[in-house]
Parts: sequence; structure tokens; C-alpha cells
Amino acid sequence: MIFSAFAQISLWGILAAAAFGFVFGGLYFGALVPRYYAIALGREALPAARPDALTILGPFLCNVVMIVTTAAIMRMIGIASLADALSLGLVIGVGYLLAMCMTIAINPNFPRPFFYTMVNAPYFLISSLMTTVLLFLLQ
Repeated sequence: MIFSAFAQISLWGILAAAAFGFVFGGLYFGALVPRYYAIALGREALPAARPDALTILGPFLCNVVMIVTTAAIMRMIGIASLADALSLGLVIGVGYLLAMCMTIAINPNFPRPFFYTMVNAPYFLISSLMTTVLLFLLQ
């Protein structure tokens, strides 16, 4: 049952959610919060790093894995309405993505873990909500 859910996933939903995440991530981290992100990492006095292939493609590929996993979970639990899809997006966004962001940031290499999480939280939450909406609408 669990692995058969992967066979029922809509490729269009995956592509739409991946495209949204890529564009939104570029706008969010490239235009909206780069200064705050640097502050959260304690790098505000350093010149901005130029993105390379890994920093562009790595998060995109990881996001695709999360989208496919979310799509499979939606199939397994039988998401039947847009409200259910949004509820799942909220649970994943807060319960997994934000919690994991904070868990990763709580270490000596992140000087401002709470600020770092606050900078990332809107991206993760909006992405999670939009992923579940797009997967639901394009199933």
C-alpha cells in the first residue's frame, strides 16, 4: 500500500509544485531576504556569496524529493478536499519543515538560530501550503 501510492502520483502536480518552489525560492532568498539571511548567519559584514550550481540545483532536487514524498502521503491518507490539503500543508510546514529548520540551526555554527528560523519560516510554510494545494488541484 505504501509504495503503491508513488505510482498514483500526478507528474503535473510534481512539476507545478517544483516550478513554484524554484521560482518562489529564487525570489524569496534572492530578492526579499538576502540581507536578513546574512544577518542570521552572522555574515552581514562579508560580501554576498555568488550562487553556484550546487546552491541552485541542490535545494531544487531536495525540494522535488519532499514534493514526491508529500504527494505519496496525500495519496496514502486520502486527501479529498482543498481544506484537507491545506491542513496537511500546515502540519508538514510547521511540524516538519520549521521544526527541522530550528533543529539544524541550534548548533554553534548558527549564531542566531531563532532569527534564522524566522527568516526561513515564511518560505517553508508558504511552499508547503502551495505544494499541497497544487498536488491536490493537479491530481
